[in-house]
Amino acid sequence: MSLLETLNTDLKTAMKNRDKATLATVRMLKAAVTNERIKLGHDLSEQDELAVLATELKQRKESLVEFEKADREDLVADLQGEIAIVQHYLPQPLSEAEVQDLVNQVVADTGAQSTKDFGKVMKALMPQVKGRADGSLVNRLVKAALTK
Repeated sequence: MSLLETLNTDLKTAMKNRDKATLATVRMLKAAVTNERIKLGHDLSEQDELAVLATELKQRKESLVEFEKADREDLVADLQGEIAIVQHYLPQPLSEAEVQDLVNQVVADTGAQSTKDFGKVMKALMPQVKGRADGSLVNRLVKAALTK
């Protein structure tokens, strides 16, 4: 079942259960996926769907930090609920050790020797971890692997 079909099913369930928070979040996710599909002009691949979900999650996490700084506890609680709903649709995240193993493998496969090869490593690595690992974590681990 595609992500859009899953979102439609969950949308109906949220309507039946009168779950306003889930309903609003699923509607936002569905709109984001639909907008991306329209922008690209074709159905989304699984990678494209994961990229949309990862973007939505990142936006919410950034907003959460800002709301916490502004001491807006009412908005923080709502946003934490949205984050949990978005994470429900994403695959299980990779641990730091799993990401490190992937980094080591890609560095070996690409023959990267120094930080000059950073772009080559990231280009090969990011499709493997998209939506499953934080980009800043991947960035940090690749830099560490290339500066050894």
